[in-house]
Amino acid sequence: MFLDLSKDPFDGAPQGSGLAWTVLIPFFNERDYLPATIESLARQATGFTLVLVDNGSTDGSAAVAEAACRKHRLDYLLITERTPGKVAALRAGLAWVRTRWVATCDADTVYPSHYLEAAEAILSQPGHVVAGAYFIAPETGEAGRLLEARRFLAAARLLPRQCHAGGAGMAFCTRSLRAAGGFDAARWNFVLEDHEVIHRVMRKGRMGYSDAMWCMPSPRERDRDSIRWTLFERLLYSAAAPIAGDWFFYTFLARRLQRRRLLSNRMRERQYQHLEGPVLVPSHSLL
Repeated sequence: MFLDLSKDPFDGAPQGSGLAWTVLIPFFNERDYLPATIESLARQATGFTLVLVDNGSTDGSAAVAEAACRKHRLDYLLITERTPGKVAALRAGLAWVRTRWVATCDADTVYPSHYLEAAEAILSQPGHVVAGAYFIAPETGEAGRLLEARRFLAAARLLPRQCHAGGAGMAFCTRSLRAAGGFDAARWNFVLEDHEVIHRVMRKGRMGYSDAMWCMPSPRERDRDSIRWTLFERLLYSAAAPIAGDWFFYTFLARRLQRRRLLSNRMRERQYQHLEGPVLVPSHSLL
């Protein structure tokens, strides 16, 4: 359902409903992938509210998402955020979260039925404020998944102060995420927003992982330039993140990403630039 944003959709909701989770999905032109993502979430073993953020889609994605939610009888909210970019969409969605925990999911990713349970097991551990998932390919069998889990968990043990998960596979203590500043385009409006927000959230507590928390990106063709960091940037992140994270993100990496025009709206998978107006660049990255 489309919302009157002048009203709080949770105002007057029954107290003690027991829902501890919100799943947040920003999307732009993902009509081909949203049904599978929503179907996988509908199989979750724990209840949740789904907040869908349409970031100005032009392909009818919002109607497709709403139809899928109705089909699976999900408790959902559908809002629109027309400021282009994933950071703006995540920020808009987070404003509607009223639960203890929130998971950020991608519109083109499939989640196992125990995904939120696995995340909750991590977040329930003392001192843990964020949980991260590893990714497996669609054709991966159980042996391959376990191998990937071992590799992933070994890296997390070796470099515990880094983020080893992507934005499609993160779950947060909502209070800690908000206390860290949430998703903020004025602070960081580039790609790699998942790593930047974890840099801030980990000041509030630990990030945890488990072999049970994984997800599966949908196979798709790409029509964008690479939005990933270079090998040099990745290696410097490994060295600098524990001791000089602010410098690394807001001075070093921000300058480099700006020169490459890797702003948050580059996360979109389709050619879209002609649809958009000026983009917001964090002022500190220009210093």
